[in-house]
Order: sequence, then structure tokens, then C-alpha cells
Amino acid sequence: MSETKVTRLEREVTDGGAEVAILTFANPPLNLFDQAMFDSIVADVAELAARPPRAVLLRAEGKVVSGGVDVHVFDGLSVEQGAELWRTLFAQIIHPLEALPCPVVFAAHALTLTAAFEIALACDIILAAPKAKFGLVETVVGLTPSMGGPQRLAERAGSGRAREFVMTADLYDAATMADWGVVNAVHDDVDTEALALVRRLADGPTRAHAATKQIVAAWRSGGVAHADSVTPQVSGLLFDTEDLRGAVRSFLEVGPGKATYSGR
Repeated sequence: MSETKVTRLEREVTDGGAEVAILTFANPPLNLFDQAMFDSIVADVAELAARPPRAVLLRAEGKVVSGGVDVHVFDGLSVEQGAELWRTLFAQIIHPLEALPCPVVFAAHALTLTAAFEIALACDIILAAPKAKFGLVETVVGLTPSMGGPQRLAERAGSGRAREFVMTADLYDAATMADWGVVNAVHDDVDTEALALVRRLADGPTRAHAATKQIVAAWRSGGVAHADSVTPQVSGLLFDTEDLRGAVRSFLEVGPGKATYSGR
């Protein structure tokens, strides 16, 4: 593991008392995914998994979100070393990020290439600035995106769009990505809007949000029938949460929209 830390993981507490974590790519000007960047994100994701907040924001500082992967990472790898690289990145970044028991939002303010975009696609919600552009350009070095980008893009936009996006290696703007259903919303001040959303989600019923993620994950792995099969147990457990019991009482006593949540 590299000793260089090129990301920043911060925690804050909302006015409602909910903890939010903000993970920033902090190696401008390009926020390249070299070994130091990968190592830093692995460490940050491990910290989030060990001590989950009630919502997470991923963002970047600098002129771009990321200019992509430092090609030195790929130089000279054998077949088995290449396969192990992808297995490690799935196991240490993509899958644990998706498994966090809270909402995860990605804010893209500018150019977002390759690994950064694949990480964005592992998040629950993607917000973008109008000038943001997205690309999976691995074909320039004879690769295909291998941190889950093609399949997660296909899930959001359809398989035909995913093949076009990857095979052409073109850059696509935020408006197009929103039209395809990849980006959830486009905002002029994306950092401010993303932080406001993360704070609002953090103040919500965190256990219910985690249940939503479990049900959607079941659909992703096995379709509607599988999601239906896990929903009763996953949702049933919510009746043992303080948040559900308190929100039901609040609804009955003072009407909808007045409940506060502790995440328990």
C-alpha cells in the first residue's frame, strides 16, 4: 500500500444530528487513478464500511473529477495479474461501496473518466453539473472497462447504449446522461445541491434506505421474483426499528411529514 494519501474523508453532523461522510478525490489537477489513488480510496471505503455514516457524498476538487487511470498501472501485467487487479478493485471498492447501508451520492462537476465514472455508477444517485462530461475510454489502451462500468451503465441506460458508450470511447455530456437515465439530475451548483441532498437523506429513515438498497440489489441479481422473495423479510425487520415506530406514531398524532429519525 502506498503511504501517499490523495483523497480526503471527512465527517460532519447535520442540524438533525445525522452523520454525513464526504469522500473527496484530492489530487489535482487530474485526480489520476494511480496506485496511490486506488490505495487511498480502498482505505476510505474500508473506513466507511467499518463505521458507516447515515449518508455518503463522493466528489472531487480541481478542474476535473478525474482524467482517468494512470496507464502505468497496466504496464507489464500478466493475464493473472490483470485479472487479480480487477478482482481486488471489485472486492475493495465497488462491492463494499454498493453494500454501504446508507444512501451514497456522487457529484460530478466536470470531466469524469474511466475508474471515476465506474465508481460513480456504483453509487445510488449521480448528480452532475451542466459542463460535466463522462467517458469510458479504455479502448485507447486496448482494454474494456473492468470495474463494473459496462454492466452498471447497461442497467441504467440499456445494453445498446452501454455498448455504444464503451466501444466508441466518446465523451457524453451531462444532459445526454440525464436523458439516458444515468445521471439523476443536473445542477448548476452541483456541489451545493449534492451536499443538501446528502444531508436530507442522512436525516431520513436510514434503516429503510438500507432496506431499499437490499431489495434493489436482489432485483439486480435475480429479477423481480427474487426481489419479491426477499422483500417480506427485509421490510418486515423495519417494524422493529425506532424510526418506523416513531414515524407511525407521529403520522397518527400530527399527520405526515413531521417525523424525525435517529437511524435506529
